[in-house]
Amino acid sequence: MPEIATKIVEICGFNFADKSPRYLLLKRSEKDRLYPGSWQIVTGTIEPGERAVEAGLRELKEETGLTPKRFWIVPHINSFYVADEDTLHHTIFFAAEFDDSDQIILSGEHQSFAWMKYDDAKDSLVWPGQKKGLEIVHEYIA
Repeated sequence: MPEIATKIVEICGFNFADKSPRYLLLKRSEKDRLYPGSWQIVTGTIEPGERAVEAGLRELKEETGLTPKRFWIVPHINSFYVADEDTLHHTIFFAAEFDDSDQIILSGEHQSFAWMKYDDAKDSLVWPGQKKGLEIVHEYIA
């Protein structure tokens, strides 16, 4: 029987430029063994003993160098199945607002970043669950 795991957080970052939201997407390193070169939102693993909110804030800092000025729990759970592990993963989804002057410092996990308008961000994301989370953030939070 498949295991159900909740070990991953996803954070949809955004800021405002000219009163319009722009969404932060990170491009995975070409050296990454899983999905090299694909665009994604901030994604990371919850460490043992860590709360999901703590993991979300830590992953933002590790992957971008940023601390959000506002942070939300988004009413969306992304899920995906990993056949090698026989595990169904449920990810906890957050939103984070940044100032448009904040400077990003990428970790080695990513090769570049972009602040994208909603339609461009949605078109660039690969995973349906991240697209749905972006939709919810855009409609209800940003």
